[in-house]
Amino acid sequence: MKKELHPKNYRLVIFRDNSSKARFLINSTVATKETDKWEDGKEYPLYQIEISSASHPFYTGNETVIDTAGRVEKFKARQAKKKA
Repeated sequence: MKKELHPKNYRLVIFRDNSSKARFLINSTVATKETDKWEDGKEYPLYQIEISSASHPFYTGNETVIDTAGRVEKFKARQAKKKA
């Protein structure tokens, strides 16, 4: 393998899906501040994501509303204001 091919911070990282709580251990260069233990007992950097293949409707076949920014509540409030 060629030397100096990968960046210096290329390492194993745990990606945790906040919607389904699924976890994946993948090589990445993503910047992280948290760590967590994996099934092998070792500690790895942790990166939290909002959606992954474990929770995306295309892969799961389930239709769900994932609202992390409160957009649904804002929309309902605007609609109620218009009716009043």
